[in-house]
Amino acid sequence: MSPLDLISPRSARVAAARRLDKRNFRSKERLFLAEGPQAVREAAGFKDTLVELFATVEAAERYADIVGEARDAGARVHLADEQVIADISTTVTPQGLVGVCRFLDTPFEEILKGRPKLVAVLANVRDPGNAGTVLRCADAAGAEAVVLTDASVDLYNPKAVRASVGSLFHLPVAVGCRSSRPWPGSRGSGCGSSPPTGPGPTISTTSWTRGRWAGPPPGCSGTRRGGFRRRPGRSRTPLCGFRSTGRPKA
Repeated sequence: MSPLDLISPRSARVAAARRLDKRNFRSKERLFLAEGPQAVREAAGFKDTLVELFATVEAAERYADIVGEARDAGARVHLADEQVIADISTTVTPQGLVGVCRFLDTPFEEILKGRPKLVAVLANVRDPGNAGTVLRCADAAGAEAVVLTDASVDLYNPKAVRASVGSLFHLPVAVGCRSSRPWPGSRGSGCGSSPPTGPGPTISTTSWTRGRWAGPPPGCSGTRRGGFRRRPGRSRTPLCGFRSTGRPKA
C-alpha cells in the first residue's frame, strides 16, 4: 500500500480527534473516542453513532469485518500509520483502531418514561475506571439505564469508555442529574433511592418489592468519601446499592 493512502499526521481530522482527550473539547463537539476493536464494533452497531474510524493498515486487515461494519454505518475510515494512532489514542499500547463517536446520553425524563425496572445511579463517582466498571456491571446485572449525578466523572472520559468494555453502547445513560434534591420527573414515576452503606465494595440484594413503594428501583453508587449528601429520592424503601471505593481524582 502506498504511503499516499495513509492520512497525514498534520491532517485537520487527526488534530480534531487528538483534542478529544480533553473534556472541554468533547463537550464542545459532543464527540468522544472509542478505542480498540470491541468498542469500535459496538459503536458501529449503534445507529448514527460512529462518525470516523482511524485504523492502521495491519488493524484494518485483521479486523476487516469491523472496518466493513464501520463503513456500512456511514463512518469515514482513515488508514493511518502507527504514530498517528498513538498520537490519537489515550492508551499506552494502542490496538490499531480508534473511533470518533457522537454523544449517547439520554435526558433523564426520557428514561423515566420507559418505567425501567432497574436503574444504576452513580453519585459523586470521581474515578473514570470505576464509573466504567459500574456501567459494565449494571449492564451484566440487567439494568435498563444508568444515571450519573452532576458531581460524577465525565461519562466520555476515555478511561471510563474503555472500562465499560462496550456496555456504554448497550444502555441509555443520563448525565448531569443533580443529587442535592429529588430529580425532575422522579416523583411521578415512583422512583426512589437509598445510598450505599457499609465499608468496602458492597452490593445489597434487599428486595425492593417488599416495601410499600412499587416503582422501579435504582441501584446507587457513590464514593466512600463522597457518596450521597442527601437522598436523591424520598422513598425509604431499601434498594440495591453499589459502592465505588476509588478516591476522588481531579
